[in-house]
Amino acid sequence: MNLNDKVAIVTGGGRDIGRACVMRLAQEGAKVAINYHSSSAGAESAVQEITAAGGEAFALQGDMTKPADVEKLVSETRTTFGNAINVLIHVTGGLVARKRIEEMDLEHYNRVMDLNTTSLFLTVKAIEPFMPEGSAIVPLASQAGRDGGGPGAVIYATSKGAVMTMTRGLAKEFGPRIRVNALCPGMIDTDFHNTFTKPEVRTHVANASPLKREGTPEDTANLAVFLASDRSAFMTGACIDINGGMLFS
Repeated sequence: MNLNDKVAIVTGGGRDIGRACVMRLAQEGAKVAINYHSSSAGAESAVQEITAAGGEAFALQGDMTKPADVEKLVSETRTTFGNAINVLIHVTGGLVARKRIEEMDLEHYNRVMDLNTTSLFLTVKAIEPFMPEGSAIVPLASQAGRDGGGPGAVIYATSKGAVMTMTRGLAKEFGPRIRVNALCPGMIDTDFHNTFTKPEVRTHVANASPLKREGTPEDTANLAVFLASDRSAFMTGACIDINGGMLFS
């Protein structure tokens, strides 16, 4: 999966799956722009590791739900690495809090939808004009977008379902110049589940899956970078499960 001299942006690249994608892209030779919101330590340490190994990377704080921050990320990437942007891996997103419909207000609804769906729209809109033939966009959706999510996650699941639908629509709009394929991770060992999923639930889900374990950020990054590379040249509009066999679609 040679990505030498390709320019990649990873949003939400300071921790967990995002950081693993950053490191995997750099291992394949890409120049990487790392967006982060609050995970400065992870983003900066990634830059240090990449540059120490002879690669090129920079980190920039920004909120991908704000157009000005998105535009700044795109501008800094083009200034640092050149005009073309070949890869976008959009990891930005989150659950915020588990809330059932009767507990939820419009502010929470809008926040989750903005975080997961508006951020993708804004980022794609800003980057697409600078993506040449053969470029790739890889949004992070979720297994929740297929099965509706767990307790208190209906709006998170809805927003990730929208990411899946946007992926299919963008593949039609941007083809053949740009391919767009989404990932639908299941139980991955990240801070998301450290925060929002009880340990006994995680154990049960892992044991119920054919592979009998949680996934790792590196498992997910390997698939994301495959989709970003020419090795997946005849794939677009796909929403690909990575869940250890917990859900077949």
